[in-house]
Amino acid sequence: MMSGRFSVNTARSSDCLRDHFLLAMPTLSEGIFSQSITYICEHGESGAMGIVINQPLELSVAEIFEHLAIKPCRDFADLPVMAGGPVQIDHGFVLHRNCASSWESSLKVTPEITLTTSCDILRAIANDNGPTDHLIALGYAGWAAGQLEQELADNSWLTLPADSDIIFNTAPHRRLGAAAALLGIDMNLISAAAGHA
Repeated sequence: MMSGRFSVNTARSSDCLRDHFLLAMPTLSEGIFSQSITYICEHGESGAMGIVINQPLELSVAEIFEHLAIKPCRDFADLPVMAGGPVQIDHGFVLHRNCASSWESSLKVTPEITLTTSCDILRAIANDNGPTDHLIALGYAGWAAGQLEQELADNSWLTLPADSDIIFNTAPHRRLGAAAALLGIDMNLISAAAGHA
């Protein structure tokens, strides 16, 4: 489920949307991206990747632990797992913040936020030795070179700098609205027929 083979280009020179939110416009009305908010972990010349942070699966963290034969020290049945995106949906991804520990396979997105794909972090979380602030997802959202830029040109997404409190301290069903509110926007009032000015 977790993979240590997840590789990303860590060159930061051309990153422009790393540590940003993508808010799905109403034109993205089907599938996992409908009414979604995605946190961009990497964005460069070779493409982009991120984690959808507001689409809970009918799966709890407790069930992930059971599948991996990890015995947690407490009950995680009320902690949902997110559908992180349509790519590698059988692989786990953990977004976390403010953690001094290091893990086998991690990408430091910012000094505050890290993306980890190795099982060691799940064992630590199960034993209350991991990062306090974490979000566990299956799969990720990926864009080939130029694809995200084209989707932005097509008005498929609104973008804004990410706010880690929305990721870690806001209920999943409130994350999209909370991010839109930072832009002074109510997503319910945006027309699906929005075009170019």
